[in-house]
Amino acid sequence: MGFATSLRNHFLIAMPGLKDPNFSRTVTYVCEHTEEGAMGIVINRPMDIRLGVVLSQLDIVSGDSTVSDRLVFLGGPVQPDRGFVLHSGDEQFDSTMSIAPEINITTSRDILEAIADGRGPNRHLIALGYAGWGGGQLEEEMSANTWLSGPADETIIFTTPVDARWQAAAGLLGVDLNLLSGDAGHA
Repeated sequence: MGFATSLRNHFLIAMPGLKDPNFSRTVTYVCEHTEEGAMGIVINRPMDIRLGVVLSQLDIVSGDSTVSDRLVFLGGPVQPDRGFVLHSGDEQFDSTMSIAPEINITTSRDILEAIADGRGPNRHLIALGYAGWGGGQLEEEMSANTWLSGPADETIIFTTPVDARWQAAAGLLGVDLNLLSGDAGHA
């Protein structure tokens, strides 16, 4: 029996009033959510470094400049030196975990080698670090109206322009974040 209120394969969309600099105006893709806690990857926080820098630090060579120029995202404040690759398809790598039929997460070096060689998954998002919550913490934040949540959409993760992902994820729920104030209203 699964965790009844799991937000796995959902987006967490930061409410406009969320001032935490780690999560202000972010969309987080929830990879795992159980009674013990939750883990996700922020999908709209590109870093100042490109994939070529990460590959060279790992001594992985890519002859394709388009690979080297790809964005690397700040997936969250936990373990920012650890890499995570969200990707499409059914390819399996050493540490691939399926989250949804078309979305997997892999943390092993072999996926980066495949991407560098041009034979990796067609659609992927590379992140350093992740967002984590202890048991009950995410539920508390949800009840405090810190986040909107709704089913994830792979198009937003992989193809929507980065600066449009926050609004696009909310749009899936019919919410225009520009119309929401940062203050909770009480009748």
